[in-house]
Amino acid sequence: MEVGKTVPVGKISPVADKFIKITKEALEKGIKEARPGNHFGDIGNAIQRHVENNGFAVVRDLCGHGIGRELHEEPQVLNYAEHGTGLVIQEGMVFCIEPITAAGDWKIKKAGLGYKTADNSLSCHFEHTLAITKNGCQVLTII
Repeated sequence: MEVGKTVPVGKISPVADKFIKITKEALEKGIKEARPGNHFGDIGNAIQRHVENNGFAVVRDLCGHGIGRELHEEPQVLNYAEHGTGLVIQEGMVFCIEPITAAGDWKIKKAGLGYKTADNSLSCHFEHTLAITKNGCQVLTII
């Protein structure tokens, strides 16, 4: 089970179903890039390419994050980036990858205690927490 997860309620459109599927797949693609020696940009690039190649957008104002003594710490784990950029991923790091996507434009605005897409299009979110080991990563939030 993911830490954060989008769940459809009732009957949804084929586009909404595809949108949810693509965002979950983007999380999986980001996880595959989370290994020692890769860069945080490799994670963001894998997520961005998958989402955008399927006609959706990556929200740029929200991202994953490091986890340590506080829930939200550095480094930021962006969902968009160029391959080979950003900090090098190292053994012992613990962080969340959380693709946040929009079916329309990527821009968001404050809404109550949270956010919504500026163009009122659908949004989607999935999240896992990972620990980086010498052999790759271990997903800590799978139960």
